[in-house]
Amino acid sequence: MSVQDPNRVPLSPAQKARRINMNPDLYGTFAEIGAGQETVRHFFRAGGASQTIAKAMSAYDKDFSNAIYGPEPGNRFVCESRLKNMLRHEYGLIIDRLDRKDHPTKRFFTYANTVTASTFDKHHSGHGWIGVRFQVAPDQATNDVILHVRLHDPDISLQQESIGVMGVNLIYACLVSNHDPEEIMSSLYDNVSRHVVEVDMIQMNGPAFTHVDNRLLSLQLVKRGFTDAVLFGPDGQNLQASEALYRKNILAIRGSFRPVTKVNIDMIMNGYNMFIKEQRVDRQNLQVLFEITLSNLKSDTGDVDEKDFIDRADILCSLGQTVLISNYQEYYKLVEYFSRYTKARMGLIMGVNNLIEVFDERYYRDLNGGVLEAFGILFHRDLKIYVYPSRASATADIMTTGSMPVHPRMKPLYDYLLFNKRLVDIDSYDRNVLHIFSKEVLDMIRGGKPGWENMVPPYVDNMIKDNRLFGYKPVAEGAKA
Repeated sequence: MSVQDPNRVPLSPAQKARRINMNPDLYGTFAEIGAGQETVRHFFRAGGASQTIAKAMSAYDKDFSNAIYGPEPGNRFVCESRLKNMLRHEYGLIIDRLDRKDHPTKRFFTYANTVTASTFDKHHSGHGWIGVRFQVAPDQATNDVILHVRLHDPDISLQQESIGVMGVNLIYACLVSNHDPEEIMSSLYDNVSRHVVEVDMIQMNGPAFTHVDNRLLSLQLVKRGFTDAVLFGPDGQNLQASEALYRKNILAIRGSFRPVTKVNIDMIMNGYNMFIKEQRVDRQNLQVLFEITLSNLKSDTGDVDEKDFIDRADILCSLGQTVLISNYQEYYKLVEYFSRYTKARMGLIMGVNNLIEVFDERYYRDLNGGVLEAFGILFHRDLKIYVYPSRASATADIMTTGSMPVHPRMKPLYDYLLFNKRLVDIDSYDRNVLHIFSKEVLDMIRGGKPGWENMVPPYVDNMIKDNRLFGYKPVAEGAKA
């Protein structure tokens, strides 16, 4: 997926820096830690920096950095809390040291970053936090735009250069295009390659962004190809995977959740109860994820329906769940993603119908090693799959791992995984909900047909009705139709 609009002609970093420097009402500070020492250089080189840059500093030494901003939990330096403390401290100094009466038209801002680079020994280990705190008018409160980036090129100088350009892009977007969040996102990759820098988290907060739903920003990151997976928590705030998943046991369930049904809840509850009994699972260090793939969010026309996405997100958040949006169609890619952040035991909960697809060789034709490569990625990790049974109708037989169809070529591998308990049946399921399918529930909701209320968890039916989610049509309207 292309990162940039082909019809868009971006300004160069020098042009952006010069336009900011030439605006007498823009005035701010720069603070950069670690590998991110390049942003302010563009403003100094552009000319006219004296009326824009109040202060530029490199808090490079760890002891000095802690003395200025305070120590972080675990004595970390490249983390969100450090970036926020940098923005708070540096912007506070502007307010403390400058009398607003002497600068009635100034719009203050602070740019900060804290970055560690990848190395030849540790590819893809580089990452960082970048942020801007700024005003859109002299008499207004501040706004924050915060990014997390991952660095992929082993050449440190190229990483540093890319961080510098992206920093200029972010500052320019916040100070010039703050009325248009879409433009802020579009401009991030001006003159920057997605192969070098990946943006996997973004937050926009403040009075200028009261109309912005940060969950939609997460969706945009995946939709635009800026990253392959994003997270947001029950409060709707975007999360960074390296902090939310770091060294944790992860239990994930994939679905459309359109809407969440009693089957989904039965799957997660029973799978969870089995997972926490595993020897290598710490119940206090466990992250449960409801995953929705980008393909599951696409409408019949191939576009992503943002209203439909928010409907699903609202329900999952109201149930206290953390949501993962990914572009990982295959499960092995999802597990590989989790493995970036943890070596602890992981679990996947899936219906037996999904497991049938996992053992379909057609899905692995793009891999040199085919199905064996995919399964090597899956089960080389400490992974267990919990399989929920299926029933086509209320009178049909129940299908489990013991009765699901497996191609003869795949049967030895399948038997091996069963024998070693890498695939296990969820036995304590509710037989009374097996006939429920999300698509049928959705059709009933949209068609104004009665009875779907008993197929979704308590209170979810009220949410759907009160907020007219998923194209809800009352029974009376459905009868008229």
